[in-house]
Amino acid sequence: MLLLLGALTIASITAPFLIRAMGRPAFGLLALVPAAGFFWILTLFTNGTFVDGGEIAVNIAWMPEAHLNLDFRLDALAGLFSLIILGVGALVLFYCWGYFDSNPHRLSMFGAQMVAFAMAMFGLVTSNNFLLMYVFWEITSVLSFLLVAYYGERASSRRAAAQALMVTTLGGLAMLVGIILLGRLTGIWRISDISTYSEFASTPHMTMAIVLILAGALTKSAIAPAHFWLPGAMAAPTPVSAYLHSAAMVKAGIYLIARLAPDFQVVATWHLVVIPLGLFTMLMAGWVALRQKDLKLILAYGTVSQLGFITATVGIGSREAMLAGLALTFAHALFKATLFMVVGAIDHTSGTRDIRELSGLGRKQPLITTLAVISAASMAGIPPLFGFVAKESVLEVVLYEQLVVGMPGNLMIVGMVLGSILTMAYSLHFLHGAFATKKPSHPSGGGVSIAVEKMHHIGPQLYLAPLVLTICTVVFGLYPAPLSAAITLHLDNIFPLADGEKATYLALWHGLTWPLLLSGIIIVGGLILHWQRDVVAKAQFDTPALGSADHAYDWVLDTLRKLSLRLTASTQRGSLSANLAIIFGVLILLPVSSLIIGDLPDVRMKLWDSPWQALAAMIIIVSAIAATQMNNRLSGVILVGVTGYSIAAIFALQGAPDLALTQTLVETIVMVIFMLVLRKLPTSTEWKQSPQADRLRAWLSVAVGLSVTMVAMFAINSRTQESIATYIPDLAKEIGHGANAVNVLLVDIRAWDTFGEISVLVVAATGVASLIYRTRSFTRPSRRPTLAVTGRRWLAAGNEDEKQQNRSLLVDVATRILFPSMIALSIYFFFAGHNAPGGGFAGGLVAALAFTLRYLAGGRTELEEALPIDAGRILGSGLIIAAIAVIWPMFLGWPPLTSAYESVDLPLIGNMSLPSALIFDTGVYLIVVGLIMHILNSLGGQLDLEEQMRKQRARDRARSMARSAERRQRAATAAASTSTNTNGKED
Repeated sequence: MLLLLGALTIASITAPFLIRAMGRPAFGLLALVPAAGFFWILTLFTNGTFVDGGEIAVNIAWMPEAHLNLDFRLDALAGLFSLIILGVGALVLFYCWGYFDSNPHRLSMFGAQMVAFAMAMFGLVTSNNFLLMYVFWEITSVLSFLLVAYYGERASSRRAAAQALMVTTLGGLAMLVGIILLGRLTGIWRISDISTYSEFASTPHMTMAIVLILAGALTKSAIAPAHFWLPGAMAAPTPVSAYLHSAAMVKAGIYLIARLAPDFQVVATWHLVVIPLGLFTMLMAGWVALRQKDLKLILAYGTVSQLGFITATVGIGSREAMLAGLALTFAHALFKATLFMVVGAIDHTSGTRDIRELSGLGRKQPLITTLAVISAASMAGIPPLFGFVAKESVLEVVLYEQLVVGMPGNLMIVGMVLGSILTMAYSLHFLHGAFATKKPSHPSGGGVSIAVEKMHHIGPQLYLAPLVLTICTVVFGLYPAPLSAAITLHLDNIFPLADGEKATYLALWHGLTWPLLLSGIIIVGGLILHWQRDVVAKAQFDTPALGSADHAYDWVLDTLRKLSLRLTASTQRGSLSANLAIIFGVLILLPVSSLIIGDLPDVRMKLWDSPWQALAAMIIIVSAIAATQMNNRLSGVILVGVTGYSIAAIFALQGAPDLALTQTLVETIVMVIFMLVLRKLPTSTEWKQSPQADRLRAWLSVAVGLSVTMVAMFAINSRTQESIATYIPDLAKEIGHGANAVNVLLVDIRAWDTFGEISVLVVAATGVASLIYRTRSFTRPSRRPTLAVTGRRWLAAGNEDEKQQNRSLLVDVATRILFPSMIALSIYFFFAGHNAPGGGFAGGLVAALAFTLRYLAGGRTELEEALPIDAGRILGSGLIIAAIAVIWPMFLGWPPLTSAYESVDLPLIGNMSLPSALIFDTGVYLIVVGLIMHILNSLGGQLDLEEQMRKQRARDRARSMARSAERRQRAATAAASTSTNTNGKED
């Protein structure tokens, strides 16, 4: 099972390369992977693997506390849906070989996404963990978005893709809440454990959990009112419609309902939600299909109608209903995938899907017509096809099922019969619109239309896949026993038969029965509707009677957009002061309100442990107050920096040297960044606020300080159990083999948090550079360091530019002395951090400060000579190294981020710890250096370059003006000389 998942994953990764290298025939090669999986699943049904509850299970423990174990289970039900996913997937991939004419770059990604979708769907149906299933569930939504947006240059494709993603993801989020609620209420996190649900049926809030889970299933399967995304998704290429929107993705909701129905049907809410929505969808979509003029839209609304039919049947939850519903699921996959591929062949060769432009196609393409007629007849329930077998079994279930006995059953049978009549009618509507030879009064002109007359030849790559599915439709109609036996394997596992009880089965002929009579009524009723299609057309409303769900979707989005704009306009006024006031106001109101409403603990306060802490606190208070009174920007920054250094002193006095070191380094680098920004701003601030505004600002600051102090005071005193900090040093020693608890916590015990934080740092660094460089590239070629000039120099860079010619000799000498020492200190901090103050973060900050000093001494050129490597590559390398440290233990069979430890004795150094966490720390080190280099290159070097270019342009303009003035002077002198000579000759 995992091998098949891995093979599909590898196939999706290699698909772009194969398609670019081989062209469209690569689709045939890619189809072999799901085809092999299909035949493997088939052997499991034939060799008895699923008999008596047999299954293939794989359980990989991963974050069990969060219920995120990688649990997979391939049982009979998962096997049945896998046959659809892999079998139809293989045929659709082969069909792509003939459908696409050229090999654009996006086709390679299309192939990868199609194979990845098969992988995601197979992972979804084999997941035995609800949360793992949800992960695959959302992957299918994302892949569907990408596949529907294949024609990204078309606005219709972009809108349809966004709409499908929005609706299915919203349903998925609701389902996630339901899964978590179900797990918290019952402890059920594994799908195989839902058989114990009856113990929790009366648990409060269970109805809410079930409804939320159903919201995800019903939106995925396009059940009203979330049905509108599926017809919109017809903007995708036809292979996507044939696979995702008829056989695979929309079956995900059916699969989940089939999983849950046998256990959850005991709750009244289950039937009240599933059955009415299913029947309403069947009737509504079937009626709408009759007015469509696009062949794909006829099939799309037909798909929605059939999905409602299947949902209402499977949702009953009994053994017979499951047999009929699963049979109908298979029948639908066979005939609807075939019809979509037939429409794709027509569209591909004629250039149109509009029934008003098609006439005479049946005579010109008899093979495609035959395939379409057989599949449409199966959809309509015409014997002896498999669609008839499945539909008749559904009618029999609804007539005699005890779970819906009485009025519910009567309403269901009426709704299903009416819906099936509509199915018969839109099946004929599809066949007539696509293949009939129309009258001369028809918009196509009658006879053989121009589109049909000029259509290309339909090759075997386009008709072989639908031919295979059509053969299956006929074979299973005449001989449904193999599929009936496969479904029965699943039913025997969840509905064991009592002694002497006979199992129901699928068959073409059950004798003269009421379902057979109803089938005849359905066929006759559908024929009458098609015969009187002009009357039916007059009964169709110009606008939907219940309103357009598509328009409702647009209205919801527009309303939310307007509300967000108004909310944003009311809070974001373009004033930094106003924005900060709102943020601080919320910071005051919410925590203080919680304190007032909640139970307050007893407060125990101690002003200080040492008088030095009081001194540091006084320095912080005085500096903070003084900073508010400073008009000079530089002085204000320095005073704010003093508060940071004083906090570092408090950390040191409190016995946290590692925090003190990090605070000091961070404060220093922040001061440098402030300096880089301030050099482009006026020296002094010019306050224009009134004294009243200043007073309001002062009161706001007092309120913020008071509220934060109160929250911190009560939070510190609210602890009722011993702090985990008590155990951290021992855990650091036992788990990470390190004496520095802070560093071990960052790179080992809580390394997942650190990995997320360094990822944010990479994004922040890229964002800072993007703000400065705007649309220009901020990458530069990396190279080996070289001396710009020969001869002995204090620093590496030359002194060609004006700024470097005027630089301070004192700073040059200090840099020359300090830089090697700072780099050595950086390396020391890096290796010593496991047992002493330091670590990758502190070491990276020291190295960054060393390069900052080089920049301050020599400017942009000196920075490029000091580290001639693109900052983006440093960031990327750091992130990759950190990711390797996360992943590599998994290849050894350990959980992610598992640490190994070794110590060595080095000459002159002594014993040295070498934990594998150093690899992760190396990534942290590089990311910190890359972040500061990005900032120096953008806020420093790029601004220097722009200033230099501005000055050069000013000098060029001055020279140009001087030359122009000189030319005018020469011209005037020459004119005066000519005038003098002329006057002399006249005299």
